[in-house]
Amino acid sequence: MTAEPSIVRPPAAAPDERGGTRRDQPRRGRPPARNEIVRNGRIGGLEPEHLAGRFGTPFYAYDFGVVTGQVNELRGILPPAFELAYAVKANPALAVVNHLAGLGLGADVASGGELALAIRAGMPPAEIVMTGPGKRDTELAAAVRSGIRAVTVESRGELARLEGLAAEAGAVVPVLLRAAVPAAVGLERVRLVGDDGAGKFGMDATDLEVAAAIADRSPHLDLLGIHAFGASNVVDADVLGDHVDRTIEAACRLAARVGFDLRLIDVGGGLGIPYEPDDRALDLTALEARLAAAGARLARSPATRATRVLMEPGRFLLGSAGAYVARVVDRKVVDGTHVVILDGGIHHVLRPALVGQEHRIRVLGAGGPKAFPVTIAGPLCSGLDILVAQAVMAPPGVGDLVAVLDVGAYGFTESMPLFLSHPVPPEIAILDGEAALIRRRIEPEAWLEGQAVPPWHAGAQGV
Repeated sequence: MTAEPSIVRPPAAAPDERGGTRRDQPRRGRPPARNEIVRNGRIGGLEPEHLAGRFGTPFYAYDFGVVTGQVNELRGILPPAFELAYAVKANPALAVVNHLAGLGLGADVASGGELALAIRAGMPPAEIVMTGPGKRDTELAAAVRSGIRAVTVESRGELARLEGLAAEAGAVVPVLLRAAVPAAVGLERVRLVGDDGAGKFGMDATDLEVAAAIADRSPHLDLLGIHAFGASNVVDADVLGDHVDRTIEAACRLAARVGFDLRLIDVGGGLGIPYEPDDRALDLTALEARLAAAGARLARSPATRATRVLMEPGRFLLGSAGAYVARVVDRKVVDGTHVVILDGGIHHVLRPALVGQEHRIRVLGAGGPKAFPVTIAGPLCSGLDILVAQAVMAPPGVGDLVAVLDVGAYGFTESMPLFLSHPVPPEIAILDGEAALIRRRIEPEAWLEGQAVPPWHAGAQGV
């Protein structure tokens, strides 16, 4: 079913579980362990069947009120020197980036496409930083033209290419130098699932100092500081605090050795969220104490009193704000195992198969009369298409709706939608009792329009 862009005004929504409106002022301390889109069987306060009837299934929904709450929670613990830039890769939906721009966040982009998206979404170029390895000359040139806050440089070779492009444009480009972060240093307690990069990112100490000296002397480069990113989905406040401390110390040492004015330190993102029922949430009270101590050290030194520290959260802001909603199309028992088949699966929510970590599932309705182990699977011709195996729940029946939680980040765009030619689900934004379509469903017929049979093929006529 294809839905036209429209505003949905459903029956009166249940009160927000946190109390008050979703536009509360920033609060200090630890957020609720489960600050999420599905509350009391509703999606962002709206009836699931109402949304499914309007937009069809499966679909993605994002509660912008939860996003705003997460931004406020994080802002409430930051020292004055710390700033936020949203990691666009977490969820690059235009409406999402526009919402965060409206909340006053900057943006961390990792490609020319994300740079264009962020600008179109209303992010001021002066609040955008470009990160990521393997930037093409066209992407670097776009960054130079756009006048963004900084380009994070990954190597001496990339620095030389950027300097040449800046010279051609007659521009001075602000730069950060990315420092390689050994996965073994301070990350012993982090469960890494393919996110450490195995030495792919940044420069070692020798190249970093040489690059800093080159950038400091160049008339076309403005060296601001360094960038370092530790690991993804970290829920240990001490691990995050250690990374911030080490990055600040490394930046101060480099600035002192080379003799440049340290104005910006980018400590990356990595702030995690709980996925499985027993996972713990990031303790913001503990993180606040660690960041306050780091900010105080910067403020005590005349050399760093004006230095800014940039954090780039993505998953923490969007993850719990998203749900993927699908409908049960079949239910059976196979060799004693209860199996429920949905009209959507890992082609839309790849993370469970990609990193081996299941998401929580919510049955949006009564479900069966009693709970027992159930496997929730999708419609793909692949044994990997399992969203959750042997989860104890009141099993949904055919026609019921099921929500996969915590998919607001690395959900829609980390999927593999072309596999088996199912439709690409629409994305819906919800705020203050209204829902709006922010990306239309894409039917498989649309993919055929860009394909052709070679003219020499015998059956090409009429195709």
